Amino acid sequence: MKKIAILGQPNVGKSSLFNRLAKRRIAITSETAGTTRDVKKEFIDFDGREAEILDTGGIDESSELFRSVKNKAIEAAEEADVILYLVDGKKLPDERDKELFYKLQRLGKPIALVINKIDNDREEERAWEFGEFGAKEMFAISVSHNRRVGKLIEWVKGHLEEPVPIPLIEDDDALENLIEKFDESGTLKEEESLDEIGVAIIGRTNVGKSSLLNALLGSERAVVSDVAGTTIDPVDEKMVIGGKTVTFIDTAGLRRRGKIQGIERYALGRTRQMLERADIALLVLDASAPLSELDEKIAGLVDEFKLGCIIVLNKWDEALGSYEEIVDELRYRFKFLSWAPVITVSAKSKKRVHKIADAILKVFENYTRHIPTRDLNEVIRQATIKHHIPSFKGKPVNILFASQYAIKPPKIALISNRPRGIHFSYIRYLTNRLRESFDLEGTPVILLPKKRGEREEESEERG
Repeated sequence: MKKIAILGQPNVGKSSLFNRLAKRRIAITSETAGTTRDVKKEFIDFDGREAEILDTGGIDESSELFRSVKNKAIEAAEEADVILYLVDGKKLPDERDKELFYKLQRLGKPIALVINKIDNDREEERAWEFGEFGAKEMFAISVSHNRRVGKLIEWVKGHLEEPVPIPLIEDDDALENLIEKFDESGTLKEEESLDEIGVAIIGRTNVGKSSLLNALLGSERAVVSDVAGTTIDPVDEKMVIGGKTVTFIDTAGLRRRGKIQGIERYALGRTRQMLERADIALLVLDASAPLSELDEKIAGLVDEFKLGCIIVLNKWDEALGSYEEIVDELRYRFKFLSWAPVITVSAKSKKRVHKIADAILKVFENYTRHIPTRDLNEVIRQATIKHHIPSFKGKPVNILFASQYAIKPPKIALISNRPRGIHFSYIRYLTNRLRESFDLEGTPVILLPKKRGEREEESEERG
């Protein structure tokens, strides 16, 4: 699959073009220069021709942060098969643009000079001033008005691999099996995959999430800076661990509500979207600073999205106290994550970071675990013998049997004669008994009381 890199100085419309090519809003766009800081990636289908689009940060030399962004952009260009270099058509040709364009030309790859913000015919005449770049391929477009973007897309498609033809299905049974894989709207139904793991890296600003991502990947893939809030767009990176494809999502650092402004408010919404497709959260905390109320609120996202969780105490070489002291406080404040393992690391020195990879595999195994029905019911039976279920309005409450009906995380239906009579404190007791009997570290476990014959969704709505 070929890669297409979009490069240019800040605020020329790279992310807008990225969204236009993807046909949906993926990258954050803003009038603020430097909104994109990491390389954003997305797989796109151009009429059967697949490609990976790389949206790079604006190339600028104004600060150390932006110099790091520039390095990432140049690396993306070297990795790509096709390069789109964007300039602002409402401005005069810029010497820095020429210098960068010539540098990219020397890579010997198909490259197009894309003159953006050309909104009408009159402006298009002026756009040809950029002819001094000597570009073989020039496109005067307006991404915001979708003007002449089609011609650029046709040029890009010409440099992609031919689509693989779909084989004809003549066998009726095979055709019937294929139809069953689509829902009523014609969309391919998602099948539960146990070979792919989505891992979201969450935490407040400047706790070292991007440094941790780089340490896990073994390369500088995310921009790291002491400036709080460097990561705005969630950044996806993949690696194979133990035969499984792990997608790391370095989410935007979260701040107190009163400090969230402008594009960061949108970034917060994007972070929540990313959590919807994650399986496990790496909750990164700063061991060199006291735990805060914001840390607790961010940890609450793990419970809200029912994710597996690993608590990562970063900057451990600068820890404020002993392991016992810090973990005791953590367990006291995060009672709802009592089941999450804790790993101490230093992302900067990469100390103990390798422990996270093993923990991800173990937590995912538990997150996707299906408990045999016989074993499950035996544990529930023994638990109810040891501590009887309190009566409800003077009437006895019994659990007839238990059945696991879902994974990610494990969800178990408790079939009862009076499901409303099973108090949440007794649910907690049963959950703890299951955790003692089965290795379920790192995953939430959901117990749902319901009547015989009642669908799970009906019970959830009632509960």
